[in-house]
Amino acid sequence: MLRKLIAAAALTATIAIAACSTGPTPYQPGGGRGDAGYAESKIENDRYRISFKGNSLTERETVENYMLFRAAELTLQNGFDTFTIVNRDTDKNSSIRQSGGYMGPRWSYSYFSPHYGWYRAWDPFWSTPAHFDEVTRYEAFAEIVMGRGPKSSDANAFDARQVSQNLASSIQRPAS
Repeated sequence: MLRKLIAAAALTATIAIAACSTGPTPYQPGGGRGDAGYAESKIENDRYRISFKGNSLTERETVENYMLFRAAELTLQNGFDTFTIVNRDTDKNSSIRQSGGYMGPRWSYSYFSPHYGWYRAWDPFWSTPAHFDEVTRYEAFAEIVMGRGPKSSDANAFDARQVSQNLASSIQRPAS
């Protein structure tokens, strides 16, 4: 009995620690298809498609800032000074998540009545009420063209060094 109690306490502590450590998506590369983080693909020598996908705790503004920061970072890594956003979009993906309210076969019981035979019943006290949450995830996309020298007067043109410097304080990197 004591072993079961200790195992249950350890499992509860592990779940609690995992729940506390989750938060908004940090600035990091996406690990693969559908994973949160940034991704890019080279279209031409000076043209890239960039995206940043956040989890359900990452706000839209953060997702868009991380995408812009990645554009500036990539521009500087490739030896360019400026980038111009040719296309830009942010997708919102919302879904409903249910917790509790489960009344499956494990919450049922059967009993025998001499007058009516066997009955199958559900015990409502074994289930918690259903709780519904809206879960929203954002993903920002941009296609950029990189350039050298001072930025143009185009409203969609950015100085990569200034973008990098101005957004650097709001960038949260993964914990090591």
